[in-house]
Order: sequence, then C-alpha cells, then structure tokens
Amino acid sequence: MSDDRVDQWLAFAREFLRALAVRKRKQFDRRVSIGDLLTEREDNAAAYGFGEGSTMYDNVLVLGSVKVGRNTWIGPGCILDGSGGDLQIGDWCSISAGVQIYTHHTVNRSISLGREPIDCAPTRIGDGVYIGPNSVVQMGVTIGNQAIIGTNSFVNRDIPAGAKAFGCPALVRPSQS
Repeated sequence: MSDDRVDQWLAFAREFLRALAVRKRKQFDRRVSIGDLLTEREDNAAAYGFGEGSTMYDNVLVLGSVKVGRNTWIGPGCILDGSGGDLQIGDWCSISAGVQIYTHHTVNRSISLGREPIDCAPTRIGDGVYIGPNSVVQMGVTIGNQAIIGTNSFVNRDIPAGAKAFGCPALVRPSQS
C-alpha cells in the first residue's frame, strides 16, 4: 500500500474517531480511550458472561476464571486476575478505577528460583462492596457484603461484612456516627 493511501486511511480513521468522541461526550460527558469509543461498557461485560446490568471499560484486563454478578460497575484500568483460581465478585459492587484483584502470586516461586510453585487461592468479593481507586486485593481474600475499601488500600486479609477498611495494609476501622 502506498504512503498516500495509508495517509488517506489514517485521515479517515482520525475523523471517524473524532466523530465518535463528540458523540460519547454528548451522551456521557466524558473522554474515553479508542477502545471505549468503539465498544459499549455493558457489551464488554456481557462478552465475559458477567451479570445483567454489569459494565466494564474496554481497558479492563480479565484473566482466567472471573465471575461477576448483576449491576456491578468495573472502572477503567482494572485488573481482574482469576488465573490462579476463581475470582467471584457479587451484585451491585463498585470496583473503582485502577483496582487490582488477584487469585495468585509468584513470590515463593521467584525467591526459590523456580523450585516452589506459584501460590493460588480463590478470591471473593461480596454483594454491595465498594473498592476505592487504586486498591489491591491479594489472593485468597474474602470481602464481605456491603464492605467499603478505601482508596489506595492493600487488602491482604478477610474483611467482614459491613466493615470499612483502608490503609496499607487495610485495617478495619470503627464506624463514625
């Protein structure tokens, strides 16, 4: 293909993306990546068999066995890593931008120079859970129903239902009236 032809196609593609960006801005008042210009969040979630009404941005990384319930929002830049075992996320959850949820880690394999296996354990997120932006949930953790995880938290132990936890590591904090 000639350089002139490539330039023509590139100009067409840029104009098309500009038109899509204007449309998304009018519809949703947001600027999104190319992938999100070309896809719809509900369709992305449905393609992975997530529950009815759930949505996820195009740039969410989904690995292995990940099950998501109904009406759950998964923000941009998340990692849902079910490659080490089942990752289950309930109904009506908010998984904020940049959240990482894992079912495995390679610490022992790395420090043993490959003699030890990769550690794996299922991870469970209950119904109605809010996980704040840029939080990390380690393998094997269960977060109970309607728990709140604060921004930038590292969750390396179970969090009971209804609890508020935040920090590095995330600790359950008393509710303030």
